[in-house]
Amino acid sequence: MKIALMMENSQAAKNPMVAGELNAVAGGLGHDVYNVGMTDENDHPLTYIHLGIMASILLNSKAVDFVVTGCGTGQGAMAASNLHPGVVCGYCLEPSDAFLFNQINNGNAISLAFAKGFGWAGELNVRYIFEKAFTGERGVGYPIERAEPQQRNAAILNQVKAAVAKDVVSSLKAIDQELVKTAVTSVQFQECFFAHCQDEAIASYVRSLIES
Repeated sequence: MKIALMMENSQAAKNPMVAGELNAVAGGLGHDVYNVGMTDENDHPLTYIHLGIMASILLNSKAVDFVVTGCGTGQGAMAASNLHPGVVCGYCLEPSDAFLFNQINNGNAISLAFAKGFGWAGELNVRYIFEKAFTGERGVGYPIERAEPQQRNAAILNQVKAAVAKDVVSSLKAIDQELVKTAVTSVQFQECFFAHCQDEAIASYVRSLIES
């Protein structure tokens, strides 16, 4: 699995620690991790709004399979991600959240709070969240006696989102293009995206923004 880590300006200083924990857990399980920014406080500036755009482009183009995002509370990054078609982002404050999202909702992104409640042993909480997010069979259900309705409802939710959302390029074009351009200008984002993108329509659109 290809996993993208993305963090916004207020919490960029924590990126090396978070990236280290994610690489230790997910990399140790054989997954590829791409740190698409911000890698520190001087990196290409991003807000949680940009993170949602980046998640949409990376997931819908199949450049990555999963996104780890977050902000001070984790709420903004989750809301910004779930605005977009093809993105199902869960809110994880503790390891049990990651386990239950994995088992019940089987989404493709998680949002963490990197300021709220992030005190002593914060790095351990992040590590254990990643362990629960990337181990075990996904979408099995919990508790097991509720597996069938949970799987059915998760599928229905995906169908509803697909029905009400625009196609990816149309949705991106409906946004302020300066926002989208800022989101795709990060060097790390471009390296990950263009190396692994499987959708030429999205790739062509991103190129047009970069070249404009």
